[in-house]
Amino acid sequence: MKRWSVDSANQWYAAQPWLVGCNFIPSTAINQLEMWQAETYDPTTIDKELAWAEKIGFNTLRVFLHDLVWSHDSKRFCTRMDDFLAIANRHGMKVMFALFDDCHRPDPVFGVQPLPVPGVHNSGWKHSPGQKIVLQFHDGSVQPKEKTRLRDYVHGVLTRFAEDERILAWDVYNEPGQSGNDDKTNELLTATWQWAREVRVIQPLTACLDGSCGKRNIALNAAQSDVITFHCYDGQSLENTITQVKTRYSGRLVICTEYMAREHGTTFQHSLPIFKKHRIGCYNWGLVAGKTQTHWNWKSVENMERLKAQGAVLKPSDSIPEPPLWFHDIFRKDGIPFDQAEVDFIRAIMRQRGSL
Repeated sequence: MKRWSVDSANQWYAAQPWLVGCNFIPSTAINQLEMWQAETYDPTTIDKELAWAEKIGFNTLRVFLHDLVWSHDSKRFCTRMDDFLAIANRHGMKVMFALFDDCHRPDPVFGVQPLPVPGVHNSGWKHSPGQKIVLQFHDGSVQPKEKTRLRDYVHGVLTRFAEDERILAWDVYNEPGQSGNDDKTNELLTATWQWAREVRVIQPLTACLDGSCGKRNIALNAAQSDVITFHCYDGQSLENTITQVKTRYSGRLVICTEYMAREHGTTFQHSLPIFKKHRIGCYNWGLVAGKTQTHWNWKSVENMERLKAQGAVLKPSDSIPEPPLWFHDIFRKDGIPFDQAEVDFIRAIMRQRGSL
């Protein structure tokens, strides 16, 4: 399957509303594994939290999958994906699924996941498939069974949902090259694009440019993506980033799949008018402050090893600590917003003519 033409991508986008939503994980999950494993999949919380997103006007979600859940029981994993899509659809939201990821903790393990370290941003988020396998692809030592397993994951998920109109798009690899991998991810990224292109799907494929690391990774994503996607957390550079991306990839469709870090200036009040002016779809990071604790900033990760050495963990009965200024996320677990004025602004801009 070849990359979509510019006309095909723009025709697809013309049929969409202005896409505004969030990167979503329920507050009861610390990472992608806990979200999707049978024992911890939580449709009740998902339904409740997506109702809050619907009320402020969100119409799309970006959601991370994990290869280990597929490999453990592919049939039931897809059943849970189908259930999630049904919940999202009831709330008027289409879903962009992300297959692989190079961010945060490099050592995913199936089963019981770690408890959160209090006050630490994404203390339990896991790579998919994991740094060890990424480096094995790079140096040529990857075992054939591992290569087959990952190919089957990409083929299997895309084939199962190839014609599902509840799915907006597929993000084949989030931020390849992060965690110091740089272009060492390129061998797996290249294979992932090949596997994805072997399946004929009705949805566009993408992987981000700004947000990825490594010149070869970025060039490959630009060449392969049906839709150009990027990440931007800096308020001062947002407009300039959009201009640069649109100029460099003239005529191609552009969507922002990650933004919104309050202390860096990408607030909703600053960012959404810019995205709306350019009619660029956008996904902020986070919805409800929960076990991922992404309402704490990236610098909080520097405290993780010290806190872990002290045995500090958040037990299920503990309240989640809050910083004075939230980094990401919008709501507390009881549905109360961090900033009511912010929620009112989102709702208002989504109700303007042409937004919904």
